Amino acid sequence: MNTPQKVDFSTTSRLIRRALDERAMADLAQLLETLEIPEILDQLESLPQHLAAITYRMLPKDRALVVFELLDPPMQADLLDSLQGTPVTEVFAAMDPDDRVALLDELPARVAANLLKGLGARERRETNVLLGYTSGVVGHVMSPNFVTTHPGLSVEQTLGRIRRQLDNAESIYTIMVTDGAKRLLGVVSLRELMGAEGNTPIGELVQEAYTVSANTPVATAARRIIDTRVMVMPVLDLEGRLVGVLTVDDAIRLLEQEEEERSARSSGAEPLRRPYLNTPIRLLVRSRLVWLLILGIGATLTVQVLSSFEETLESMVLLSLFIPLVVGIGGNTGNQAATTVTRAIAMGDVRSADFARVLWREVRVGAILGLGLGALGFAIASLVFGPQMGLIIGCTLLALCTIAAGVGGIMPLIGKMLKVDPAVFSNPFISTFVDAAGLVVYFSVAMSVLNAFGG
Repeated sequence: MNTPQKVDFSTTSRLIRRALDERAMADLAQLLETLEIPEILDQLESLPQHLAAITYRMLPKDRALVVFELLDPPMQADLLDSLQGTPVTEVFAAMDPDDRVALLDELPARVAANLLKGLGARERRETNVLLGYTSGVVGHVMSPNFVTTHPGLSVEQTLGRIRRQLDNAESIYTIMVTDGAKRLLGVVSLRELMGAEGNTPIGELVQEAYTVSANTPVATAARRIIDTRVMVMPVLDLEGRLVGVLTVDDAIRLLEQEEEERSARSSGAEPLRRPYLNTPIRLLVRSRLVWLLILGIGATLTVQVLSSFEETLESMVLLSLFIPLVVGIGGNTGNQAATTVTRAIAMGDVRSADFARVLWREVRVGAILGLGLGALGFAIASLVFGPQMGLIIGCTLLALCTIAAGVGGIMPLIGKMLKVDPAVFSNPFISTFVDAAGLVVYFSVAMSVLNAFGG
């Protein structure tokens, strides 16, 4: 197989699949040698699970470890499942502790226990520190590998500590300054150390540090490190002792994962957490089925509302033409409000105590939107279908936008109070409630107008 030095993704993918089909493992290994690590990652993510495992086996040991560490935990778990009977303990032990724990969260308990047994004493101790915290808090994802120094040590002694821990430390750019009881006294940056005299005591360089508790929710801790613009944030236990660090690159990765999950759930599906083409069909179905059932059950409420106003529809068939308009505008208004408030909650701008303020703000916003849309709807509907229909549409849009914005604004806060993801809680409720409420408002206004004008 004559392979060019650089080819595009599609060509490389075809060459890999041809080698797999022909069982030309030597050609496959040679082809993989020509690819850079990001290209290998892209190819593995595009292959079915069993083919990805075969391709991964063809990588040299050093490259295999690098590639494995860069894969998302669900795909790492899939690879381990496919590589049964292959010595994977060495790869597992070489991972960073926080990455190791993320992988364990994806594995069956039996497989996870077997991998833990194969760890050395130090690796097992580091991993158990993180496993001692519940999933969802920063203590579960922090790194227990960091460089520390003491106020009485000199700059030269501290630099020596950094050199000895170059291979293990999560970051060497921010050094933790602790006392004899491991309580954090502050931090000192590598830049300051490099610019100071070798005999300068660390106590003269120490600076106050931004910190976070180990029991802080992951998203909150990640946003704090982004807001404070520090490279590394110390993580403290309940007694103020230093137990780990959270780096800015881990914070960015965690926020990206949160945004991916929020985006998927707000669209009515569970996040895949693995490449689309590498996701089994059963998981794709499972990620969507529950939401379709929830939304389907909610839609029955809309059917009930329509059946209740059947006589009104029969007396004025023209009303049915505007049902999609009413339902669509109501749903969009509610979702806009929910999305805005959900983001404000995520950024820490809104809290549960702001319930009344959020409701009042969104009601006013909805009323203004409804007034503008209602005026436009009145003008157009009156021109085409007469003043009665124009009045029905105008009043409906005014009332519905006010209600939808108010409900959409408070739903994320109610979800937060119930300790449910606001994005998950808001989407199905708004879809169900606003559709039904919109029809109730629409037909109620229609009946009032028709009765008033003797229609």
